[in-house]
Amino acid sequence: MASLKFVRSVWESFRATSGLEPRLLNNLRVTAARPGTVNFELDIQKEHTNRLNILHGGTIASMVDLGGSLAVASRGLFATGVSTDLNVTYLNSGGKIGDRILAEANCDKFGKTLAFTSIQFINAKGDIVARGSHTKYVTLAWRDPQNIVEEINKLQ
Repeated sequence: MASLKFVRSVWESFRATSGLEPRLLNNLRVTAARPGTVNFELDIQKEHTNRLNILHGGTIASMVDLGGSLAVASRGLFATGVSTDLNVTYLNSGGKIGDRILAEANCDKFGKTLAFTSIQFINAKGDIVARGSHTKYVTLAWRDPQNIVEEINKLQ
């Protein structure tokens, strides 16, 4: 439970201080978290779609970025670092307005300098929509006084 509460507090910090996430992903819900893994969902709204009225690839890319950050947070870092690399592979349509997209983000490697994350998205039909990876530079994030890395490590 400590992981879920902490990850949700990091998400609330993004919503309170970022310019992009509260505008684009405000209705994103973190549904589960354990050390190294975060699950979330998004109900697709007009602002998430492209001119074909389906989920925009840029929305998915933004969720790869955010999901990677939240996966790092699930390991106890409040300041989740900065992006050094982001990749998205699109496989199927994510859905249309009113559909829900589900995601699972994992922190695959968590070091003192870099964190490597991966994420998978599933649409309402159960199809894999996209896969992403996100690398974060976390050296400075280790200094944040709001970190709970030791507490999270005890849960593992």
